[in-house]
Amino acid sequence: MTSQTTQDVTVSAQSYYQERYSQPEDENYVYAYRIKIENKGHLPVQLLSRKWDVIDAVGTHRKVEGEGVVGKQPWIAPGEAYEYNSWVQFATPIGAMQGSFVMYRRDSEGVENYFRVAVPKFVHVSTAMLN
Repeated sequence: MTSQTTQDVTVSAQSYYQERYSQPEDENYVYAYRIKIENKGHLPVQLLSRKWDVIDAVGTHRKVEGEGVVGKQPWIAPGEAYEYNSWVQFATPIGAMQGSFVMYRRDSEGVENYFRVAVPKFVHVSTAMLN
């Protein structure tokens, strides 16, 4: 699992090759991934949007942007975590993702703060590449 902390928010990512859904003979490799977002600060935070850079083994980049994650814009209380699963596919047996989340928080004086939290680069590798 790969992790990175930005402004008291730690994002961890882990990839899982999905052999059942992949078709290597057709250059289709499917991966599930799990993201864990931990609020290590003293104020609640809300995840508003995501931005991904998806990179395959030949260097092709795809940008993915949108509101929330898996259809949600979760609030994360201090000391709590939010986890979700999603998936990605590549035409190559190795790929990577990295990106960021836009987060929101308001302090006790009502000052609003929007900030970007880094999602560390994590690698997707088919099991055939590991043998």
